[in-house]
Amino acid sequence: MTTLVLADHDNTTLRDATARAVGAALKLDGDVHVLVAGAGCKPAAEAAARLAGVRKVLVADAAAYDHLIAEAVAALVVSLAPAYGALLAPSTSVGRDVMPRVAALLDVMQISDMSAVIGPDTFDRPVFAGNVIETVRSKDAKKVITVRASAFQAVGAGDPAPIEPVAPAADPGLTQFVSEDLPKLERPELTAARIVVSGGRGVASRDNFKTVIEPLADKLGAAVGASRAAVDAGYAPNDWQVGQTGKIVAPDLYMAIGISGAIQHLAGMKDSRIIVAINNDAEAPIFSVADFGLVADLYQAVPELMQELAKA
Repeated sequence: MTTLVLADHDNTTLRDATARAVGAALKLDGDVHVLVAGAGCKPAAEAAARLAGVRKVLVADAAAYDHLIAEAVAALVVSLAPAYGALLAPSTSVGRDVMPRVAALLDVMQISDMSAVIGPDTFDRPVFAGNVIETVRSKDAKKVITVRASAFQAVGAGDPAPIEPVAPAADPGLTQFVSEDLPKLERPELTAARIVVSGGRGVASRDNFKTVIEPLADKLGAAVGASRAAVDAGYAPNDWQVGQTGKIVAPDLYMAIGISGAIQHLAGMKDSRIIVAINNDAEAPIFSVADFGLVADLYQAVPELMQELAKA
C-alpha cells in the first residue's frame, strides 16, 4: 500500500511533525510519498526529500497553496488520492484542518489522532483525554488518517528522493487569506522543543511566570508551556497551553512546576521522555506520571535549581 503524507511547513522549513508522520507511514509497509504544497516551497520540498524512507516528493507550487488554505489543499489531496491506499497528515493545525475535508470529499471515515499502527487496516487512537486507547479497524478502501506526532519517532536523514512537480487542483475559492499576526518566538516552538518548562495555577501570577518560569526556560534553552488553569487565569497566553484542549508535546524533558496534573493536562504531555514535577502537594496527580518528583515550594526550589545550573 503506497501512502501519501501531507507535509506541514512554512515554505522554507519542514516542521518536525512531518518527519514523525513519515515514521508512522513507514509502519504501513509500503512506499511513502510526501506532498509539499505551497508557494516558493522548494526548500521545504528538498528537506522532505532528505527524510529517510521517503521514495518520492510531490510538489504543488502555486499561489493558492501559499498559506495552506484547507479547501484548496484538500482538493489537491483528493485529486492525487486515486494512486494511494492511505493519506496521512500530522495532527497539527494544518492536518486537522485539511484531512476532515479530504475524508468528506472521499466519503470515508477519518481516523483521528492515530497513535499506533497495528496492521494495514488497524490502528490505535487515544480517547477520553488519553485515558483509554481505542483500537479501530477501517474497512474503507482509502484510509484518511491524522497522526499523533508525539507517539512516533521522527525519521532521520536518508538518500535524497526524487522530486516531481504536480499540477494544482481547481481551487474551490471558498476561503481567502486576509492576514496573519504571528508571535515572534524568542524560544523554541512548543511542539518541537526538546525541553519544555511549564507552569500551572501554583505559579499564582503573570509576574511569577516572568520571574520564575521564563528564566528557568531560558537557562535550559526550553520552550515555555502552561496548564489550562494558568491560561484561564491570565498567567500565560493561549498558545502556551499544553493539554487535551491545547498542544500535545513529547519533549525529551518536561518540567511541570506548580501543576497539579489534571487528566486534561496529562493527555498533552505524558508521552514526554522524562517528566520532572515540582509541587507542594504530595498527593498531586502529576506525581503519578513523573519520573522525578520534588515535593517543595516552587518559589524556593526553582531559585535553588537556577543556582545549581549556574554552577554547572
